[in-house]
Amino acid sequence: MTSLSRRAFVTAAMASLLVSCGGHGTDSAAPGHPSGTSVPSRTSAKAAHALGRSVPVGLRIPAIGVDTPVMRLGLAADGSVQVPPITAHDRAGWYRHSPTPGQTGPSVILGHVTVGSYGDGVFRNLARLHRGDRIVARLENGRTAEFTVDAVRTVAKADFPADEVYGDVDRPELRLITCGGARTGDGYPDNVIVFATLSSASP
Repeated sequence: MTSLSRRAFVTAAMASLLVSCGGHGTDSAAPGHPSGTSVPSRTSAKAAHALGRSVPVGLRIPAIGVDTPVMRLGLAADGSVQVPPITAHDRAGWYRHSPTPGQTGPSVILGHVTVGSYGDGVFRNLARLHRGDRIVARLENGRTAEFTVDAVRTVAKADFPADEVYGDVDRPELRLITCGGARTGDGYPDNVIVFATLSSASP
């Protein structure tokens, strides 16, 4: 990661993440666990060898029926991470100042739990993932990077663990992030964060 990208990455980490989690929809948030709990704790399993840089174009999560295109996201005017637009054809978004999936470091992909009047978002069931579930990123160069879920956490937005999500790691990892908790008039109070490690890659 370049020094410029790293600065943007850290800046976003310190900003409020996913302030808007799907507009003013009436659907409830994806089911989750109490704030601050982890399901389960992360593992120290050996990761697969890191891949070269290639932008993600798709994401599959078989356990919760996700198969979505992936768009690129940058920073919003207030310094926070952009979120995908509220549309009928919801899709996930890769934060372009993070490593690409399979590179060494934490690659970050965001998605909505609801998309306003359109209903459920692409990450509506993210909190249902468990340790050992597979996540497959399709890359622009035709390769796929397969990750294994280490942990799923639901945390209050005010206690967002920026160091754990954005901090340096010495292996290829993935972070999937959406909103969580019971929806109120002000939106969702929590974030659901999935931590995963690269386990294999296609040639």
